Amino acid sequence: MAASGGGPLNGIGFGTWAWGNQLIWGYEPQRDDAVLEATFRQAVASGLNLVDTADSYGTGRLNGRSELLLGRFTAALSAESRAGLCIASKLAPFPWRLGRRGMDRALQASQDRLRGHLRRVQLHWSTARYAPWQEVALLDGLADRVLDGSVAELGVSNIGPKRLLWMHERLGERSVRLSSVQVQFSLLAPGDRDVEALINICRERNIDVLAYSPLAFGVLSKKPGMALSSGTVLRRRIFRRLLPASDGLRREMQVIADRRGASMVQVALNWCRAKGTIPIPGLRSPQQAMDVAAALNWSLLPEEVNRLDQERAACPLRMPANPFQSR
Repeated sequence: MAASGGGPLNGIGFGTWAWGNQLIWGYEPQRDDAVLEATFRQAVASGLNLVDTADSYGTGRLNGRSELLLGRFTAALSAESRAGLCIASKLAPFPWRLGRRGMDRALQASQDRLRGHLRRVQLHWSTARYAPWQEVALLDGLADRVLDGSVAELGVSNIGPKRLLWMHERLGERSVRLSSVQVQFSLLAPGDRDVEALINICRERNIDVLAYSPLAFGVLSKKPGMALSSGTVLRRRIFRRLLPASDGLRREMQVIADRRGASMVQVALNWCRAKGTIPIPGLRSPQQAMDVAAALNWSLLPEEVNRLDQERAACPLRMPANPFQSR
């Protein structure tokens, strides 16, 4: 059955892509699991009540690790704390997941790993570019699972404005509400026009826009003049490209952060909020959870948003686009 409870979402959630990912985030179970549990408990205690994961999170033998950890951590909470959470997981439309029942086993496996605490199922990406017939059947099947009570809510991810309108209409014909759409969105994200159109569509239709990678892999948390990050190869490559290109933007972020007595992380998240989205930054430590939650206590002024917009427009490079993003 669908997870019970679930009050209104606060303005910021958090993601768990790094929980189990050795390739990009260098995860090690013996070293990290206790820290991640403390991170989760701090995030929930701080009021971050939307948690995003996916059945594909976790590399190699650790596939599904993020959901397993979330299931264990959530089960240890009080019933009251659990009731306020919205755990949302994405199911990948792998080529072998075919037909209207193509996601059924994957959904049940996610529910098992999450110990029954999955409230919102999400289609991880659109197959409209290469197999639109597959997406139609999978979307209909997920809608079936909402209607039969297997899961409470339905969302989508990496969907552009054109595909979103089609999905919203198709689900509406069956009286299934589309709760959210995820899109890469930050001060360094690509695709400005499509994302702006998507946000406007969602505002008109009461669909939450979840902004993933709101810190651009951590680039937007780095103060001007900071040395190159000592992370994995992919992260170092991104930092090498984007740190110099974003220097002016990050200097403006630092000015605002200093004036507000806040962090650059909070500035980046509140810019996303000012644009009408719910950012879902990845968390790996209790200190990060506290920093992120502190952004809920204040908002950017319009003139601050405008200055950030100007510096963003002048930035010559952006994050890579997700190859699975539809139009």
